[in-house]
Amino acid sequence: MSNLKFYIPAVAFLAIAGLLWRGLYLDTRTLPSMLIDKPMPSFALATVDGEAVSNIDLPDQIFLLNVWGSYCLPCLVEHPTFMRLSEEGEIPVVGVNYKDRNELAQDWLETNGNPFSFSIEDLDGRFGIDLGVYGAPETYLVDSDGVIRYRHVSVLDETVWQEEFIPAITELRAESN
Repeated sequence: MSNLKFYIPAVAFLAIAGLLWRGLYLDTRTLPSMLIDKPMPSFALATVDGEAVSNIDLPDQIFLLNVWGSYCLPCLVEHPTFMRLSEEGEIPVVGVNYKDRNELAQDWLETNGNPFSFSIEDLDGRFGIDLGVYGAPETYLVDSDGVIRYRHVSVLDETVWQEEFIPAITELRAESN
């Protein structure tokens, strides 16, 4: 029995050390999402422009849902990609203005351009909680049935667009045919 008391702390130490060692090799850019392959959360909110929107107003085709804020410097880095997608009509982009002040969000869009079909105002972050948002920027790929199919945490630049989103969109389009 006295030998067992010696082994319990050693086993506990080895278990904790093993978990910490495994953590060194996790990809910090890949955050789990419980919503992958699940429908978009229900919402009834206002846009940055003050219009009422809900799930009914979401595009009935594959679209991007981008979480952004006027305070978010990485959002400014990814903004030209969203502007290009919007101008070329490649894919609709819906914004979620996350925990921002409305007047700052409107000024930001006026200054930098507005690539969004509309931008949902999420002042208190509750819609973001429903989405599982860690912070801005995050981008979700949503299929034509309103099901979240992919999530990217961090800047969506042209490289990420080509390497991650184009293949995912191509696969979704192939599935729907």
